[in-house]
Amino acid sequence: MTTLDFTPLFRSAVGFDRLASMLEQAGRSEASGYPPYNIERIGENHYCISLAIAGFSEQELEIHSQQDGLMIRGQKSENGDDKERKFLHRGIATRNFERRFQLADYVRVSGARLEHGLLHVDLVREIPETMKPRKIAINAAQPKPAIEGRAEAAEPVTPVEKAEAA
Repeated sequence: MTTLDFTPLFRSAVGFDRLASMLEQAGRSEASGYPPYNIERIGENHYCISLAIAGFSEQELEIHSQQDGLMIRGQKSENGDDKERKFLHRGIATRNFERRFQLADYVRVSGARLEHGLLHVDLVREIPETMKPRKIAINAAQPKPAIEGRAEAAEPVTPVEKAEAA
């Protein structure tokens, strides 16, 4: 397996520490492929992760959301039904799993639902008002016109100037 060295990226990029660590983590993670999943973009700021988890009930699933991550875990309960049953072919996997997803900044989990053997986890990106682009008005200072050869005194602008004028 080829190992990538991200040291030059750490030296030349300022503020991209998280990106570099995500790249390193992606290189180290093992891809088990179970359970299979889809990541779908529903709208400009809405996403849905769908996992194929046939055979799991809601009680056997856990979803944990952290600041920058999402963890979905399935723990199959030990019941005596499977031991008594004799399968000729067992193609539906019912093994335990843990699937982790990195979430971008300002992405949060808005809900989850289990339908027809698929777990759907809805995500929404909510950018704070302070981070959204906004238009700044330009206020040009206009001098007061001169009346009969003399200029009017400028009105106090700051609270300190207003207090001194009073």
